[in-house]
Amino acid sequence: MTAPQAVGSDRTVRQPDALAVARWCATQGWPVHPLAPGRKTPPANCQACQESPHSPGDCACPRSGRWCHGFHAATVDQDVITAWWQANPDFGAAVACGPAGLVVIDVDSHPGAVPPRDRILPGIPIHEHVDLDGLENGYHTLALLAALRRSPSPAEDTSTLRVRTPSGGLHVWYRDEDHRGFTCSAGSSTGRALAWQVDVRAHGGYIVAPGTTTSAGTYTPLPGAWTPAPLPQWLAEELVRTGHLKDRQEAQPIVPATVPDRARQAVVAAGGGRRGAERVLDTVLQDVTDCATTPEGAGFTGKLNRAAYTVGGLVSAGHLTPTVAEQLLLDAARTARPSQDRHSSAVIRSGLAAGARQPLHIGKARG
Repeated sequence: MTAPQAVGSDRTVRQPDALAVARWCATQGWPVHPLAPGRKTPPANCQACQESPHSPGDCACPRSGRWCHGFHAATVDQDVITAWWQANPDFGAAVACGPAGLVVIDVDSHPGAVPPRDRILPGIPIHEHVDLDGLENGYHTLALLAALRRSPSPAEDTSTLRVRTPSGGLHVWYRDEDHRGFTCSAGSSTGRALAWQVDVRAHGGYIVAPGTTTSAGTYTPLPGAWTPAPLPQWLAEELVRTGHLKDRQEAQPIVPATVPDRARQAVVAAGGGRRGAERVLDTVLQDVTDCATTPEGAGFTGKLNRAAYTVGGLVSAGHLTPTVAEQLLLDAARTARPSQDRHSSAVIRSGLAAGARQPLHIGKARG
């Protein structure tokens, strides 16, 4: 997959078109949401949400294809994404890190006084005899942490996607392939933090997409890789040490053989076009469960998205009930990736919603 190409317009010169950026991110399996024009914060909620504050999980707006509640509305549904940017071409784009399975190291370069020694690398004592002259920003503290672990600094890691920020900072993108559910933090925090002036963007946060332009400038990818590399083991261990691991129950794996059996029963229960619907459902679910034999590189997100899209069409055509459809997809996803419930659920919801707009009548199957 190639990066979105730069285009010229009245709004940007030789920068990628905002819709192209958002669509490209979605093809990577990264749920995206809009940013307010010229800013790095989401656009305002609708009037009803502003007037009646409520939990994003209780809001119907994201499920209805609206962008309320920031990263909670993020989606990989290309139709929804196109509608958002057609409504406002000046939107920027951001990626919801948790559902995308990403951990982004956000290196800051802000002027300011160096904090007490116990806050430079939280949990690692820096003795008084250590000379801190010249230590000024997150590049330095991240390099110091890496050196202590006898590893290269992520800021110099050309094997992964790195994005220069308008303020002179750096976003270093990694994939959390073990789906440990790391959480966000701010490097200036007196609580959980990785290093001074080094933020972490993961579950519960978002990151500005590469190529996005704000009033401060453009988030520019650096030469090297255009996709995130796996999170280095030493860095994962540091995130665990510094309290970034999210507490959660691991999902229990489902025996793969049970999924097709339950699928056939579900179609029979729903009635109509039984044998054809059974075959279609069995095929798309099997594509997902087969990913269980390949820990990485199986195209799991894409296969799950395609399965959800197809199943959404079956639901819309009356071959399957929505509740059963969602559960079958989630069971198949758990078989392949037992600890990715949040990511899988987001992909499933988006795929079902997109597929439901095109009923799949057996005999007129989509390619």
